[in-house]
Amino acid sequence: MPRLRLGFVGIGLMGEPMVRRLLGAGFTVSVWNRTPAKAEALAGAGAEVAATLGELVDNVDVVMLCLANTTVVETVVFGGDGVASRARADQTLIDFSSSDPQATREFARRLHETCGTTWIDAPVSGGVAGAEAGSLAIMCGGDAPRIEALTPVFAPLAARVTRMGPVGSGQVTKVCNQMIVGCNALVVAEMMALARASGVDAERLPEALAGGFADSTPFRILAPRMAAGTFEAPAWHVRTLLKDLDMAVEQGRRCASATPMTGLADQLLRQHAGQGFADADPATLILRYAGGSPATESAS
Repeated sequence: MPRLRLGFVGIGLMGEPMVRRLLGAGFTVSVWNRTPAKAEALAGAGAEVAATLGELVDNVDVVMLCLANTTVVETVVFGGDGVASRARADQTLIDFSSSDPQATREFARRLHETCGTTWIDAPVSGGVAGAEAGSLAIMCGGDAPRIEALTPVFAPLAARVTRMGPVGSGQVTKVCNQMIVGCNALVVAEMMALARASGVDAERLPEALAGGFADSTPFRILAPRMAAGTFEAPAWHVRTLLKDLDMAVEQGRRCASATPMTGLADQLLRQHAGQGFADADPATLILRYAGGSPATESAS
């Protein structure tokens, strides 16, 4: 059986290393990005750069999206010369973006009614490091046999792929993931500031707490950067985390499920973003606290 031809839309912090992993696994990958220079940078790695989104859709079996938010996903799929205008019933769309669950279900219905294409929501967790190492956690929603058939495509990208239910279930699972991540990031900042104000060597906290109940991936990433006041070259951004917590709070409203901790984290992140930190590393949350960092430090 010939290998599936893949198309990848969205060459950002996550998309680029994911494409490189797929190329390294021997797949033929066409790429397209709204900012063409980002897609062209992958030509040297063996990717085929499509001149238009329509050209990409015409020549692949699987269309993959890794986009900034729900609005961009809708534009790329249903906008002028979007995916829906060229897609076929024998194709699959995999959305790696973190999007609103209810909107995802509506998008899947619209796409199937328009052209018969199957939608799989497959948001990821693990950050840029996970994308580079092929160790992402992928949480899927959609048709079980179709997800199973895509195992060879997911294999170079992920350490674990879990089907969580019908379309939209992957996005709900990602919302749950981000509730923990967002609250964790804020309490790590609060804890680091308290340790420093109490005269503790904050730079040794990751070593001291490693392997204990307080240890976590966000803690291991954020605590050293907070302790050192090192915020350059962020691998993720405050605005991205805020977007995900906004979706979590909205999903809670839909389900009449209380989200008090997430709601507080959402508001604190919104305040931080509004103070000029939207594009900064979440490690800058340490700057919210008096004595959290030397006065000379900045978000740059």
